[in-house]
Amino acid sequence: MKRFQNKVAIVTGAASGIGRATAIKFAEEGANVVLADLAEFESVKSEITNPQSHIYLKCNIGERADVVNLIETTVKTFGRIDYAVNCAGIAGKVSKPVHEYPEEDWLNQIQINLVGTWYCVKFQLEQMMKQGGGNIVCVSSAAGLVGQPENSPYAASKHGVNGLVKSAAIEYATKNIRINAICPTAIETPMIMHGRRKLAENPEALQQAINFQRMKRMGKPEEVADVALWLCSDQSSFITGHCMAVDGGAFA
Repeated sequence: MKRFQNKVAIVTGAASGIGRATAIKFAEEGANVVLADLAEFESVKSEITNPQSHIYLKCNIGERADVVNLIETTVKTFGRIDYAVNCAGIAGKVSKPVHEYPEEDWLNQIQINLVGTWYCVKFQLEQMMKQGGGNIVCVSSAAGLVGQPENSPYAASKHGVNGLVKSAAIEYATKNIRINAICPTAIETPMIMHGRRKLAENPEALQQAINFQRMKRMGKPEEVADVALWLCSDQSSFITGHCMAVDGGAFA
């Protein structure tokens, strides 16, 4: 029996990286998956069998109306939301100290990563309250556990996500709703390989990222997805409000 047979899962940021891996694994485990992202879904569509069980929605989580549409469309199509894994987020474009960081970029990261995640959690919780329970996982970051020089808006937004998760976990702990966060370090995703640090083009920065992990390698999106599905499953039934480092031993 597949763990999530006939259950309903929302995955934001599902077109690439951790979100893509999570959506694929939910589908393999029998769930009906709602994939949400602003990017194109072609690469993930080719990996998901039984496509009639899944829907793909354009969604900017920083826009309230988009998130409301995501929740309403999910419920209209499948009747409920059993699991939500909120992977969508953005990284900064530049590395700058706090006093030099461009205001527009700073505010945009807060809007997407923190306010957008709050929109997702808020409306997911409203639906889960109506149906009598559910499970939420937010993909945060190691930057939500420690400071990151020259990356202050990202770190601030991810610290905020962790605070949101812990607060919500307390509020809904007796309402059959669990909410947890995952805090990965360096994972081989387009965001880190081609984003602000451009690790794919910078061998020195890539080696620094590898060396930060005690396992001396970067993590795979599938390894983070496995943790997300475990946190959604009954195997983690006594865990809520936890911000779990997925870090190759970096914080040991």
